[in-house]
Amino acid sequence: SISTFFSCAESSFCTRIANMGIKLATLPFLIISCLIFSKSCAFLQTNNCLARGHSTKSTKLRMSSDTPLEKLRFMSEEQVKEAADKFGTPVFVYGQSELITRARQAKSFPNAYGLTVRFAMKSCPNAAILQTFMKEGFHIDASSGYECRRAMAAGFPAESISLSTQELPPFFAELINQGVKLNACSLSQLEAYGKAFPGTKVGVRFNPGKGSGGTGKTNVGGPSSSFGIWHELLPQVKELVEKYDLTVERVHTHIGSGSDPAVWQFTSGLSLDLVAQFPTCRTLNLGGGYKVGRMADEVSTDMLTVGEPVKELFVKFAEEHGTELQLEIEPGTFLVANSGAVVSTIQDKVVTTGEGGQTFLKLDTGMTDVLRPSLYGARHPLIVVPKEGATAPAGAVDNYVVVGHCCESGDLVTPAAGQSEVLEARPLAPAKIGDLMVIEGSGAYCSGMSTKNYNSFPESPEAFLDTKGNFHIIRKRQEPEQIYENEVPLPPEAFE
Repeated sequence: SISTFFSCAESSFCTRIANMGIKLATLPFLIISCLIFSKSCAFLQTNNCLARGHSTKSTKLRMSSDTPLEKLRFMSEEQVKEAADKFGTPVFVYGQSELITRARQAKSFPNAYGLTVRFAMKSCPNAAILQTFMKEGFHIDASSGYECRRAMAAGFPAESISLSTQELPPFFAELINQGVKLNACSLSQLEAYGKAFPGTKVGVRFNPGKGSGGTGKTNVGGPSSSFGIWHELLPQVKELVEKYDLTVERVHTHIGSGSDPAVWQFTSGLSLDLVAQFPTCRTLNLGGGYKVGRMADEVSTDMLTVGEPVKELFVKFAEEHGTELQLEIEPGTFLVANSGAVVSTIQDKVVTTGEGGQTFLKLDTGMTDVLRPSLYGARHPLIVVPKEGATAPAGAVDNYVVVGHCCESGDLVTPAAGQSEVLEARPLAPAKIGDLMVIEGSGAYCSGMSTKNYNSFPESPEAFLDTKGNFHIIRKRQEPEQIYENEVPLPPEAFE
């Protein structure tokens, strides 16, 4: 019957059919089509408890029974519990030992004639993290004028800051006068700089025509990317350089985050071709984007493997052009991804039955702290730490879909890899309400890229675990009043 046919309207496919006003004569064909479609999507499920409170949504489900159980990276279970007791949950924790280890690995990147490591501060901009890298001799890669100011407030000299930005700030002249170095990322930026500072040195960021990234959203090179000056506009760049008597001292390229090492090496060669067009250039900045494996089954970029061929290219360039180039790199994820974690609490446990039924663990965190799963379909290691009592027996495993605390169907902590709308049932140690859940791999693009204050949740605190095993608060938990303190009430006459 028609009513039976439309009883499957909770499927997004069938909902669309119902809303289109299909003629009755076409229903037999559509019924068969719907049955075939439903068979091919056997894992579709309706999950009212995740919906926004007023909508019904079907979500694909993927089982991940082969995923190995993850382990804590830089904290012990006792330290996890200590962090929860000291600061409450959720709380970000960063490990100083891991930060220093990764910093020293970055400083060993192969180079022929000198290396400058710039921390991509957008990945984790807390002052304590910045100061940790400043003590390692790092410089700063800033992506906005406000990041420049934040880095200087943390103690970085303006001269150590390089600005590559989508939006040239209205106060950019002030930054340049202080000593910040600009990489012009568009022809209009180069013109604005030339008008304000004729006869001076400048950097230019090019899009080399090739990109790569862990996902399409993190690919910042090639024709589909707006980042940098398209390489075929080189003649226009030269015209502006001549018009304003500028000296190009630095060429910058960056192709994406989590990029393919082979593509990274190839674009390094393209970048050197661009450098050859500017005899005054003495520095090539190759950006960052080194892939970091967060999950146990993911592989990280080997800096030596990637760097050695690039070093050879620099040597060859020097032989052909007589210029020994300084190399700059801008790691972010590589330095901080696995140096940070979120300690959260399992605040609820929900079970659904029938085909596609699942056991859901609801955390007191989610996209308000760790947006990457919802945005990219990124996977993070999850470790259950019993709040009280002993750890579950070795080998004990249950499958859970882990979700966040927002009234938002997309607040999913366990998506299938690269598929932010597909649930993944993750094998975890048996968990109960009140247990702690550690979200590892949360050091990069989490606290600095969160949707804090969505649903009016306060911004979470950040803590620092030093090399002696002591915790330090490096950002206090936001008070509810701080969320709306800048709001201005309307005057009474606005309602008259």
